[in-house]
Amino acid sequence: MSEIDETHLKVSNACAEIQAKFASYPVEAQRQLENVRNLIFSVAEENALGTVEETLKWGEPSYLVKGGSTIRMDWKPKDPDVIRVYFHCQTVLVETFKEVYPDEFQYEGKRAIVIPLSAYPASGPLSHCLQMALKYHSLKQRPLLGA
Repeated sequence: MSEIDETHLKVSNACAEIQAKFASYPVEAQRQLENVRNLIFSVAEENALGTVEETLKWGEPSYLVKGGSTIRMDWKPKDPDVIRVYFHCQTVLVETFKEVYPDEFQYEGKRAIVIPLSAYPASGPLSHCLQMALKYHSLKQRPLLGA
């Protein structure tokens, strides 16, 4: 198999895994997760951050660009009315989000933004949070991550 075929196979497998994972969620959760997924890809494109690596990590859809911090998201049956967008807990991402956007989101500790299925999160604040995560390594030395 050529290098191109192997790359295509990896991408196809990742897409199939992601599609299967999304299909396993209730329709409302799928819609909300798709909104966040689309926002991740839009932010990466608008900021010329390169290719977004989409895969499953710990069984959850996961997104990363070179120079960024991984973003994961999931819906759980034990808390069926929300999705969570997870960030690496050893970064200052969620602490920064809380300071910059204290009222826009619910937060879970140092690791997640909690988004109700019934809400349509304001794309501006959520886009900004996703942008900070996707550009994390170039922003981490700046106060409030350059916000």
